[in-house]
Amino acid sequence: MFFQVIDILGTIAFAISGVLVAMEKKLDLFGVVIIAFVTAIGGGTLRDLLIGNTPVGWMQNLTYVIVILASVVFAIIFVKQLKYLRKSLFLFDTIGIGLYTMVGIEKGLQAELVPVICVALGTMTASFGGVIRDILCNEIPVIFRKEIYATACIAGGFSYFLFAQLPIVDAYANIAAIIVVILTRLLAVKFKITLPNIYRT
Repeated sequence: MFFQVIDILGTIAFAISGVLVAMEKKLDLFGVVIIAFVTAIGGGTLRDLLIGNTPVGWMQNLTYVIVILASVVFAIIFVKQLKYLRKSLFLFDTIGIGLYTMVGIEKGLQAELVPVICVALGTMTASFGGVIRDILCNEIPVIFRKEIYATACIAGGFSYFLFAQLPIVDAYANIAAIIVVILTRLLAVKFKITLPNIYRT
């Protein structure tokens, strides 16, 4: 139940971020819905295919489809209010990667994979929906730029396995790891911390 709630919250956050990008690009309603869908389920779909969990999650549970459609309607109706929130796209995207990192790790643990592969699955779950969104919207994906994005997912993922060694409830370890992802991304942007640029100018 705990992870289902996290999964739903992540779906909402990414669907809204997809809507905001699509509306910035002035796509029609169909385009907005498609971008919301691929942003919300793209990473999870790839993850499920890699671990052989088919049909993939959103095909087995229509709750995700309903949640995405509801998020699209909400974001369209309140788009002006969302725009008043400073960098709302960044906010929803950051929350989304935090939540989805842990969802991917949990799926890896259920498949009895080793921790490093679980972290890779968590990073993929969190990042690749945004990659597909950006490609479809003719943008260079954030994950391929200097920004701390996938790195935040990796840091949060490994921190989960450290927290899990402590004598605390597992749900607290999950929440702590999600906070690590979100804070890492927020602090990196605030203090302009980036990965090294290998190109000389």
